[in-house]
Amino acid sequence: MRISCGARDNVHTRPTNTLWFKDFAYTGGIPTNATRPSYVSPPLPTLRYFPLSSGPENCYNIRRVPNAHYSVRVFFGLVAQPNFDNEPLFDVSVEGTQISSLKSGWSNHDDQTFVEALVFLTDGIASICFHSTGHGDPSILSLEILQIDDNAYNYGPQFGEGIMLRTAARISCGAGKTKFDVDYGGDHWGGDRFWSPMTTFNPGSDQTRTVETSIKQASKPPNFYPQALYQSAIVSRDSQPELEYTVDVEPNKNYSIWLHFAEIDPSISSAGQRVFDILINGDTAFKDIDIIKLSGDRYTALVLNTTVAINGRTLTITLQPKKGSHAIINAIEVFEVIMTESRTLPEEVRALQTLKETLGLPVRLGWNGDPCVPPQHPWSGTDCLYNKTTNKWVIDGLGLDNQGLKGFLPDDISKLQHLQSINLSGNSIHGPIPSSLGTITSLEVLDLSYNFFNGSVPESLGQLTSLRRLNLNSNALSGKVPAALGGRLLHRASFNFTDNGGLCGIPGLPSCGPHLTAGAKVGIALGTLVLFLLIVICSVCCWKRRQNILRAQQIAAREAPYAKSRTQSRDIQMTRHHNLGNARTAAENGPILLS
Repeated sequence: MRISCGARDNVHTRPTNTLWFKDFAYTGGIPTNATRPSYVSPPLPTLRYFPLSSGPENCYNIRRVPNAHYSVRVFFGLVAQPNFDNEPLFDVSVEGTQISSLKSGWSNHDDQTFVEALVFLTDGIASICFHSTGHGDPSILSLEILQIDDNAYNYGPQFGEGIMLRTAARISCGAGKTKFDVDYGGDHWGGDRFWSPMTTFNPGSDQTRTVETSIKQASKPPNFYPQALYQSAIVSRDSQPELEYTVDVEPNKNYSIWLHFAEIDPSISSAGQRVFDILINGDTAFKDIDIIKLSGDRYTALVLNTTVAINGRTLTITLQPKKGSHAIINAIEVFEVIMTESRTLPEEVRALQTLKETLGLPVRLGWNGDPCVPPQHPWSGTDCLYNKTTNKWVIDGLGLDNQGLKGFLPDDISKLQHLQSINLSGNSIHGPIPSSLGTITSLEVLDLSYNFFNGSVPESLGQLTSLRRLNLNSNALSGKVPAALGGRLLHRASFNFTDNGGLCGIPGLPSCGPHLTAGAKVGIALGTLVLFLLIVICSVCCWKRRQNILRAQQIAAREAPYAKSRTQSRDIQMTRHHNLGNARTAAENGPILLS
């Protein structure tokens, strides 16, 4: 897989019509136009750079990568913008292992415009990270992840998944121009290697040899060297019989050296005519090398390999003739042997990722890649410790004070079981203190001061027997402080609960009232709520009844005059009717006689 960094669409490049995929969704950073620093760089128009504001660590995480052996190569670019730092210096890591640290002047050296390493990928993800060093923004032109033979460059018993080989030098002797296998018919299993041309080790003291004759035993597994590699060579002269090649290396490292030979000099026709020793930094590494004898014939490839420890900063390979007056060599490869870094415990990485989300971690902190490796670039605010029992890195300290955090503290923090110190003071974290903190038995320092934590102090904190400093001041905590914490004060522990208002129960704080269980508190709250509802209902009913009475009185007041008038008229009529009846009776019956 080849990736064109910053590209919006897939790209094909000449002369081989090589496909480069766009890098959408693999990483952050900023895409922009690119300037190629070298003619060996792929002809790609864009790159992606990572300003420090996006964090000191930025990574490409490429998933669904089959478990296999790969050549991983990264090309660097220059941002095509005026007034931009055109030669950033930064570090590069693969799978948490640092493989490169760019030095000033890299853009003027063809073999320093990229870095390459051979690595076993076994977790389904290729993680390639760039670490800012304060000298410009990392700028990446392209990435290549090319599968090679599982046994490629097997240098001995230590070779395997725990080993990474970083390419320090790869030269084609006698060749006049740069070569990539893909451009010269090389097998793709060779990883499309870059061969730097070298026509002389010492001008005037050696000469080149080139042939077009086919080379036997080339392009064979597991390394699949191209035939063209053995069709050119450097040969010493009479004035300087020895050949000597020197390359700069990192001190106190092991290097795997691969030397390539083929007898292409027409003056040598049989075994015994050219015999030489090979010395590395003055020590004999190979004795009595006869190319025709060892390879079996003329125009036949021969590869020699050895691994040496280098103390200084240079590696010198010397060929000393013993029979015949001249030495010959076709190609040289030098690899730094790197022990891959152990990774951080996966459950602790996931816990930190959860913290990153729930605490709203600022982008400037980054937190990309692995928290603890490479050891030169741990995540900001984390302290790491190598655990010899698990052979993994663990988190033993969190220092995120005064970072503008605004979320809440999740229960997943308890998965960081090796924490000795937590400092989250001076933020705006809200919500309760997780009771799961009480399971981190190694915790010695817990500082949550100057936040917005509320609720009570968890009883579980009393189980932290190693706790010697606890700062919960300037929060919104309430309730009774666990008695076990109060007892710890007698053992010179330092606790601060001030500026909370509602805490009580230990020396230095107000005494607490009758202690209620959580169930009792819930019952009281429910009873209060029911009583309040009853009062509201009764008030509403009384108000309704009063309104009905007032409405009836108003209606009666409006109808009163009409009712009185009708009543008086009826009384008069009835009186009249009654009097008339009496008159008729007296006339009809006559006067009543009284005695």
